[in-house]
Amino acid sequence: MRITILAGCIAICSCAGVIRAQQTPTIPVEPPTPLTQVAVALDSGGQRVIEATLRTTTLHGAPDTPVTNTRIVLKNVSQKFYDFVSGHVAFYDSANVRCGEGVVKTGAFAPNESAETDTPGIRITCAPATWRIVATHLVPRIPEDMLSAPTANLVISIDGEEHPIQLGRPMVLTLADRQRTIVVRTAP
Repeated sequence: MRITILAGCIAICSCAGVIRAQQTPTIPVEPPTPLTQVAVALDSGGQRVIEATLRTTTLHGAPDTPVTNTRIVLKNVSQKFYDFVSGHVAFYDSANVRCGEGVVKTGAFAPNESAETDTPGIRITCAPATWRIVATHLVPRIPEDMLSAPTANLVISIDGEEHPIQLGRPMVLTLADRQRTIVVRTAP
């Protein structure tokens, strides 16, 4: 009886050790930086994508008189061309309490290009000491050849009679005594 209980306890402990050993994947987190330094946004793989420099120098907000806009220069430090980039910017007081956050965005962002933008709707209610930026949408440019349909000539043969096919365009055929509409599309 004691051996069975002991074996059961050992089995439970060994399972707990296996469960404890499994780790969740780490998600990259952008650290807050001083206001005078460059803030860095990371992609989902932890690579530097955007660098941000704060252009607004006076950020002394209070709950009754918040700062309602800031100017920020974004720089694409990746090797990718983006059609659209957006993210969040957050400001923290000296106790590391967030006291303001807003949205930044830009479009058509080439590698090594810089763009000045603002943070509409922001409300900074303190005199921030640090800030950070987080990229939320990094929409890459889609190459033109991926957007176009294949140029192969398509033909459908019905009982030896050939009919040309154009993708997405309806084709009306008379089969027996009824007309049938056929549309050929690319698979999703």
